[in-house]
Amino acid sequence: MRPTTLDEVVGQSHLLADGAPLKRLISDTVPATSVILWGPPGTGKTTLAYLVAGGRRFVELSAVTAGVKDVRAIIEDSKRRLATGSRETVVFIDEIHRFTRSQQDVLLPAVENRWVTLIGATTENPSFSVVGPLLSRSLMLTLKPLSPGDIEALIDRAVADPRGLSGEVMIEEGARAHIVRVAGADARKALTLLESVADAAADAGGVITTAIAESAMDAALIAYDKSGDQHYDVISAFIKSVRGSDVDASLHYLARMVVAGEDPRFIARRLVILASEDIGLADPQGLVIAQAAADAVTFIGMPEGRIPLAEATAYLALAPKSNRAYVAIDTAIADVKAGRAGVVPNHLRDAHYAGADALGHGTGYLYAHDAPHGVATQQYLPDTLKGERYYVPTDHGTERTLTERLVVIRKMLGRDR
Repeated sequence: MRPTTLDEVVGQSHLLADGAPLKRLISDTVPATSVILWGPPGTGKTTLAYLVAGGRRFVELSAVTAGVKDVRAIIEDSKRRLATGSRETVVFIDEIHRFTRSQQDVLLPAVENRWVTLIGATTENPSFSVVGPLLSRSLMLTLKPLSPGDIEALIDRAVADPRGLSGEVMIEEGARAHIVRVAGADARKALTLLESVADAAADAGGVITTAIAESAMDAALIAYDKSGDQHYDVISAFIKSVRGSDVDASLHYLARMVVAGEDPRFIARRLVILASEDIGLADPQGLVIAQAAADAVTFIGMPEGRIPLAEATAYLALAPKSNRAYVAIDTAIADVKAGRAGVVPNHLRDAHYAGADALGHGTGYLYAHDAPHGVATQQYLPDTLKGERYYVPTDHGTERTLTERLVVIRKMLGRDR
């Protein structure tokens, strides 16, 4: 089912629109140019490489198994062919990020002298995984993840096309939706799953039912519509379980979202919010761990991303809880919106400009580092809010220590009354 023309390509409209770089490469309106295709698995990198090659000789290598000797042999063969007037050679290297620096350096003279046209495919950021000289000699194109609609279109095309599956088949909407969820944005995975369930449906009159899809893929079919009630119910239960310190329930709802194909970045964002809102200064490390999990998910993707998500979920569920910083900022914002902002005291105003002294700005300001214990006794809040207390810590976790410090500091500032 690999597309043989641009019209059959699903997704990547930003690269294939009229005038876009890749569209011009494929249509031969520009000279052959080496290209680095960067994108998630199953988004069409190999397919686009075939289309860019067109009628030229196409040689495919995998960076996992090929070495310097293989690359040099292809380059020498290409040079001989060019000398005899044969077609140009397009060398497609899948997972080019796995090539070492020395292996990539071998390609430099070949690309520079146009002995070969290189098309490299990678799932990792080329800026970090491809050597600078090779990257500067190539056009870097970023492929976007396929949408659920794109995956649905591929499945429907394969079901309808007599070349796609052995024998005539039909697919129920629920089964198709399940394949889309399990496959995520990976077209190759979607077609592989479809082939598997179609074989299983052969003895059931050629109809791929939801039950067959569930059984054939060896995964539980969860009623979970990412745009509907289940999406909100499950994420709500997840957050409330972490907030309620039930680590087992938290991991259960995390597993439901992972199996259903929920966007892991969405889950990670909610954990970062929760670490700030519900754990706060009771355990400041919670936000660090949540952010680290979010970064890890973005960096490594799924399915491995489930591991840092699980680690962050377990840590946050077991962490001491406090929403006092969250309550404090919202209370302060409410006062500002209510017109209680007040005038900034003169001694706190900016004094780093000519004429500030004449206005009394900065006059009488006490530098905290010159004061005992680093706490300068002076008024900081505007007169309209003098004596106001926004932050009232709990005695949970780290906030217990902050409470003790706050009592001392407010006494030193004369705000203990």
